[in-house]
Amino acid sequence: MHEMTHPADIERHPDIAELRTRYELAAASPTAQALDGLTVLAGLYLALSPWIVGFNYLGPITVNNLITGLAVAGLGLGFALAFGRTYGIAWIAPVIGIWTIISPWVIAGGMETTGTIVSNVVVGAIILVLGLATLGLAGTRAMAMRRR
Repeated sequence: MHEMTHPADIERHPDIAELRTRYELAAASPTAQALDGLTVLAGLYLALSPWIVGFNYLGPITVNNLITGLAVAGLGLGFALAFGRTYGIAWIAPVIGIWTIISPWVIAGGMETTGTIVSNVVVGAIILVLGLATLGLAGTRAMAMRRR
């Protein structure tokens, strides 16, 4: 009879443990810490930007920026606290960055004011770059592990 592998057994597999250790070391690097911290800050700014810039009277983009900003901040925290478990979803940050850039024009109802455009394009570009850098960090670590 074939014995089924339980998730707990997989968690203790030496390759999984080594992989997690390497990702934890990657997350502990000054570069990774800076990326994580800046990602959290960019997400918090995006979430609060309707009130900071003064377009909170525009309900749809206010809700959009609040939700996507909290998502980005959550991703940054996840990367900082458990990079080995969250690197697989690092691609979400650049996607949110692109969405943030285009959202003033895509969300219906005249959301394309000067404040929304400038704020969203700048912070969206920052989130995009930080997300791509985080992806690059994860990819570099994965390639280094494959070579070994």
